[in-house]
Amino acid sequence: MHAQIVACGDDAGQCVFAHREAGRGQRMNDARTIVIAMGTDEAAAVLPSDLRNRLSAYGAVAERDDIAAADMLITGWGSPRLTGELLDSAPRLQAVIHAAGSVKRLLTAAVWERGIVVSSAADANAGPVADYTCALIVLAAKKALTTAAAYADSHWPAFRDRAGADARTVGVVGASRIGRLVMARLRAADAGYRILLYDPYVSGADARRLGAEAVDLDTLCADSSIITLHAPELPETRQLLDAARLALIPDGGTVINTARGALVDTGALVRECASGRLDAFLDVTDPEPLQSGHPLFALPNVLVTPHIAGAQGSETRRLGEYAVEEAERWMRGRQLLGRVKQEDLPRLA
Repeated sequence: MHAQIVACGDDAGQCVFAHREAGRGQRMNDARTIVIAMGTDEAAAVLPSDLRNRLSAYGAVAERDDIAAADMLITGWGSPRLTGELLDSAPRLQAVIHAAGSVKRLLTAAVWERGIVVSSAADANAGPVADYTCALIVLAAKKALTTAAAYADSHWPAFRDRAGADARTVGVVGASRIGRLVMARLRAADAGYRILLYDPYVSGADARRLGAEAVDLDTLCADSSIITLHAPELPETRQLLDAARLALIPDGGTVINTARGALVDTGALVRECASGRLDAFLDVTDPEPLQSGHPLFALPNVLVTPHIAGAQGSETRRLGEYAVEEAERWMRGRQLLGRVKQEDLPRLA
């Protein structure tokens, strides 16, 4: 069994492997073409030479655009959106693997209409996001932002004014794959966090198995000193933390958002943070990016970062490893671990 590997580029964001079930295995003994459809720099980081060599066990490895010949597409940052027009030009396409975060901006209805099966490496991206989130939770618990700002003004905090993480109540919004990883890390920490969970799809019993207490969103806001968001962006989750719910958060509380900017009412959050009542760590915003000079950038109790929670730099290799392993599974006719179905999309980030 042989494959040719080719690379191309344009715009997307995740690690997805799609393959057409109709006809799967019909050409398992024929030469296959794997097209790496992402930006040049992104492809070099996500799929370095040793990972490409693993793919080359199935045939020749080439670079650049040859989507029309593709049996399998590996996409990522800088990939083209999979429109009907593009897919019409790739009649042999059976599989797509996207190496980054969410598949929503990559996929169109045409993918499902053509029977292409999608598999995502979101699991590989979840670990870095969970690690980043937990680091922010510790910084929030220790009031790092306001303490650093005071220190810059030559104010050394008195011992009685210092904050710590032990026994803090953390509210987790969304038991997504990242939300579950965050809860697992919090449970394993020595701090003895109390974890509250809001997720309408998770029962009280399931929440207890996750080490959390299931509560409604208003209760979570009122009882948590730190709130971390891990829900998808849906019509019903837009501005989930609106002015009324932000007002429920206790004085000195912190909002952490590594999910989607639209989950928070930006204007209301600006007002709460500008008053000094709340702090915020925002890896995503609405709009994104924020305009230069936006008030959130100037607030000493707010840290805004440019969507860096997911795999970055050396971490992006994890996405490539996952993609190659999925490609190998598909080539061998094995079950895909990261499969995404059309009906799953509404609940995915």
